[in-house]
Amino acid sequence: MKIALIGYGKMGHAIERAAIARGHEVVAIVDRDTDIKIDSPQFRAADAAIEFTMPAAAEANVREALKQGVPVVSGTTAWGEGLERIKTELSGEQALIWSGNYSLGVNIFFAVNRYLAKIMARFPQYQPDITETHHVHKLDHPSGTALMTAEQIIDTMPSLTGWSEEPQEGKLLINHIRHAEVPGIHTVTWESDVDTLTLGHSAKSRDGFALGAVLAAEWIVGKPGYHTIDEMMSQILGV
Repeated sequence: MKIALIGYGKMGHAIERAAIARGHEVVAIVDRDTDIKIDSPQFRAADAAIEFTMPAAAEANVREALKQGVPVVSGTTAWGEGLERIKTELSGEQALIWSGNYSLGVNIFFAVNRYLAKIMARFPQYQPDITETHHVHKLDHPSGTALMTAEQIIDTMPSLTGWSEEPQEGKLLINHIRHAEVPGIHTVTWESDVDTLTLGHSAKSRDGFALGAVLAAEWIVGKPGYHTIDEMMSQILGV
């Protein structure tokens, strides 16, 4: 298939490698250092576009790509209000899938986290918190993966009304660390007076995220509307 890239940083380069390895052709790269625009014949030739940019640019990028009739895979985080607006305005054959993390390993982590949270909801002596660690170039926080992890826990625990990056009563604490070139580490800790339970995922490189984004591009073609990574994984894995 033909793929367009919106954003050509380290993730964009990793996605390009993953796409080529799977036999696809990258027909357009839209970035500040390239001359190709979203409103261009090269971009419109793509079967799907993969967007990894910055929160401030994501809404405009996705809107313009959809306007060109190209399905979009978006992995940019921290643009929730813009994403919600687009979700309600999708029309016709427009197709969008968004996830804070496309890694297969992370989505297995999500499945285990969801199951563990249901168990731990029966044991109020355990209190959860989340720590996410990323490279120093990632400016937004918490990460999209941390927020997705938090939502799963909050949904199962009536005592939690939301999340916070500062200790607050009734809020799930999310800690963030920015260090060196760490691709991504997410840890859920359940703490009691007598012991600690820990669930975690540590990425070794960006390649797992990139492969998942390419799989999403393959999957989204011919599926109008808004889709989630859970929907995609359920169909791919048959669960």
